Amino acid sequence: MLNKLLTITALCLYGSVAMAQNCAITIEGNDKMQFNTKEIKIDAGCKEFEVTLKHVGKLPKVAMGHAFALVKTADLKAVQDAGRLLGLASSFLPKDDARLIAHIDLIGGGETASVKFAVSKLKKGGDYTFFCPFTGHHVMMIGKVVVG
Repeated sequence: MLNKLLTITALCLYGSVAMAQNCAITIEGNDKMQFNTKEIKIDAGCKEFEVTLKHVGKLPKVAMGHAFALVKTADLKAVQDAGRLLGLASSFLPKDDARLIAHIDLIGGGETASVKFAVSKLKKGGDYTFFCPFTGHHVMMIGKVVVG
């Protein structure tokens, strides 16, 4: 009887751990102009989500800096075009632009930065894209955000 009770307790505990929400991700960028992921999955039950960007390369941000930007896919080109005009000093991002859902400024090799944002800014089933706004990087450093 005691063994049955312990087994049931263990299964209940395991089940609650397995159901825990993951409301954060670490994305790595490198000197080969690549992110280590092409998709971010966000649990719709999260109130806040944290993205940490870690530059695992060695080059400085003026040569191979990486940043993070999250937008509706429909707004991607417009936000990229606006950021490109602003240049390096602004991390290639129009930061006061309402179309920019979340962002992390440019970092260089060996640096790490994070951003937290309200998941309520996203809709389940919405079409979202994350990318590195450094000029030319968005061609390879781009991915989807899935809210489920």
